[in-house]
Amino acid sequence: MRSVGEFGDCVNALLKIEETQPDVVLMDINMPTVDGIEGVKIIRKKYPSLCIIMQTVFEDDDKIISAISAGANGYIIKKTHPSKIIDAINEVINGGSPMTPAVARRVLELFHKKLNFGISQDYKLTDREKEVLSDLVKGLSYKMVADERKISVYTVNAHVRKIYEKLQVHSVAEAVSKAISNRII
Repeated sequence: MRSVGEFGDCVNALLKIEETQPDVVLMDINMPTVDGIEGVKIIRKKYPSLCIIMQTVFEDDDKIISAISAGANGYIIKKTHPSKIIDAINEVINGGSPMTPAVARRVLELFHKKLNFGISQDYKLTDREKEVLSDLVKGLSYKMVADERKISVYTVNAHVRKIYEKLQVHSVAEAVSKAISNRII
C-alpha cells in the first residue's frame, strides 16, 4: 500500500481524485469549507464505486448515519490501531464495509429503534445467505463470518455479493439497514 495524496478539505475533491487515482479514500468528517460527509456525496456522484472509509473521531449517531447515508463504505474511529486500519482498507477493497465494533453496535441500536414493522418482502435469500447476513448484522467481519460458518472468506464474499444483488444494495451498511428495517432476518 502507498499513500497517493493527502488533502485538508474536499473543496476540489473530484480534481484531486482524478489526479491521484486512489483505490480507497480515507475521509475525515470535520474539515473546513466542505466537510467529509458532503465530500462523500460529491465523490459518489462521479465515482460511485470508489471505496470511501470515514476515519474520524466522531462516534455520535447523527454523524454515523449521515456518513453511511451519504455513501461511505465503512466507518472507523481515528484511535483504531494502524493494523486494524490496514485490515479495514483490505476489507473495503474486497467488498466489505468495515466498522469498528462500537460503531457497528450503534448502527444496530439505531436501526432497532427505527425498525419498520411493515410486511417484509421476500428477497429469496438462501438459508446460508440469511446466516451470513445475520452475522453481518451482529457486526462480524468477513473473516469472523468465515470462522463462525466454517467456510472460506472467498465463499463469504460470494454470498455477500449475492446478498447485495438480491437486496439491491452496495455495502454491508445498506444490507444491514435493509435486513433490520425489512425484518429479513
